[in-house]
Amino acid sequence: MFHDMMPGTAEHLTANQPITGYIGFDPTAPSLHIGNLATIMLLVHLQRAGHRPVALVGGATGMIGDPSGKSAERNLLDETTLRANQDGIRKQLEKFIEFNDSPTGARIVNNYDWFKEFGFLQFLRDVGKHLTVNYMMSKESVKRRIGGNEDTGAEGISYTEFSYQLLQGYDFFHLYQNLGCTLQMGASDQWGNITTGTELIRRLTNGEGKAYALTGQLITKADGTKYGKSETGTVWLDPTMTSPYQFYQFFLNAADADVPRLIRVFTLLSQEEIEALEAEHTQAPHLRVLQKALAKDVTTRVHSAEAYEDAVAASEVLFGKGGDLTTLSESTLLDAFAGLPHLRVSRAETSDLNISVLLSEATSQQILPSRGEVRKLIKANGLGINGDKLTSPEALITDLPLLHNKYLVVKKGRKDYYLVELT
Repeated sequence: MFHDMMPGTAEHLTANQPITGYIGFDPTAPSLHIGNLATIMLLVHLQRAGHRPVALVGGATGMIGDPSGKSAERNLLDETTLRANQDGIRKQLEKFIEFNDSPTGARIVNNYDWFKEFGFLQFLRDVGKHLTVNYMMSKESVKRRIGGNEDTGAEGISYTEFSYQLLQGYDFFHLYQNLGCTLQMGASDQWGNITTGTELIRRLTNGEGKAYALTGQLITKADGTKYGKSETGTVWLDPTMTSPYQFYQFFLNAADADVPRLIRVFTLLSQEEIEALEAEHTQAPHLRVLQKALAKDVTTRVHSAEAYEDAVAASEVLFGKGGDLTTLSESTLLDAFAGLPHLRVSRAETSDLNISVLLSEATSQQILPSRGEVRKLIKANGLGINGDKLTSPEALITDLPLLHNKYLVVKKGRKDYYLVELT
């Protein structure tokens, strides 16, 4: 996970216990995502090592937008939206770090609380004069954006985003003064903003204040592309934005080249446990031992043990390994069949309808071309309804047990699935 740190950081962590360290989270979405989870794990390790983690939710800086790693200006959000996003983030963080009043108990702070009364002229006088424009322009995140560049797609940088590092730097100073915070952590693309904070602390204390920086590596795939995107977009920690089933499948489908690193970043398994799993995985890669261990650990901690069990059950049903469809919640059932044919038929039309007519004539998309093909497939033991083999082509729909009183899961052959919904 480690990428870089300021000289003296290791010694500071060793000699002073507990120290207070923080990471900032941008509340521009109602949920954190997989990329954020990697930095959350830095706070987890900090607390496990006997130190005090602080999560800063950037209610003020979120109104501006951090230029780091971006080529275009961000859309600004209103305070009501930001407050709602902050509440969601707070609930997610509580799943990973322990909040209490002990010396190592975590804290959540919101920089809007100290910036809301900070006047513009006061900020320029008390903070802005301590850092030169030359210093601020030397930061990589700013240099990439200065001057529009058609080749890179950069469109320049506004004064608003240019000032972001001053605001983040002042956050560090505020926490240094009020919470004794001496360490800021983040992903490697935050190095410029973090070191601005350490420099501001030094200058605002006439050289007496000492603060430190530590960054983790950005999580990328083996091919260098950013990790945390699925076919449907960003993988969020909120179950209403990325369902537990989709979340589980995302990790289960991790490439063999990526999973040794991912299991070290996202789980708390020991080195010995991970090496044992790697040895087992090498013997039979097709069993995906590493991926299953990773998906189980992360899904359970982000969602719950119950959500993990539901995701596994849905996977086993969908991929032909058995499993009881009746145990799946409606939301998990729909998640499992997302992207597969979802056919609808009026319940009123099924009073005297048998399965042969339903599968060949009653829906907008034919599952089988004719009633004869239905009979032929049933005779070959190749047609299933809700996990059970269908034995009679004359079976009435009204006699079949419906999932959640409205669904029939039809399995044709070995791996073709259809979800029929009675409306």
